[in-house]
Amino acid sequence: MTRLLMLAACLALALPALRASAQDAAAPPAAPAAEAPTNAPLAGNAETGRQLTYTCQGCHGVDGYRNVYPHYHVPKIGGQSPEYLVNALHEYKRGTRRHPTMQAQAQSFTDQDIADIAAFLSELTP
Repeated sequence: MTRLLMLAACLALALPALRASAQDAAAPPAAPAAEAPTNAPLAGNAETGRQLTYTCQGCHGVDGYRNVYPHYHVPKIGGQSPEYLVNALHEYKRGTRRHPTMQAQAQSFTDQDIADIAAFLSELTP
């Protein structure tokens, strides 16, 4: 009888702890707090941008240049605002701005590369 009372007492003490443990196991883990995306523009380095734009001059550095396949007037990009340049390159990278050569070029750039290129080009005299 004493053993039976001891077993009942142990179960009475253990059941609330087991129930709480089972509820904790069934509850999904709390999702980690997501970092709020920052839309702050990256600071560009004009010297690094100068080094990255060596291929840009082949089209954008020629006065009155038009490419043929497909036929586009190639704009001068020196002196444009950095915001415009960053937005344009990101649109090419996403494919929402269409030009096969520019899309391929932009896809090879990191966000920092784009900020650096924009910093350099925006300092040029149009």
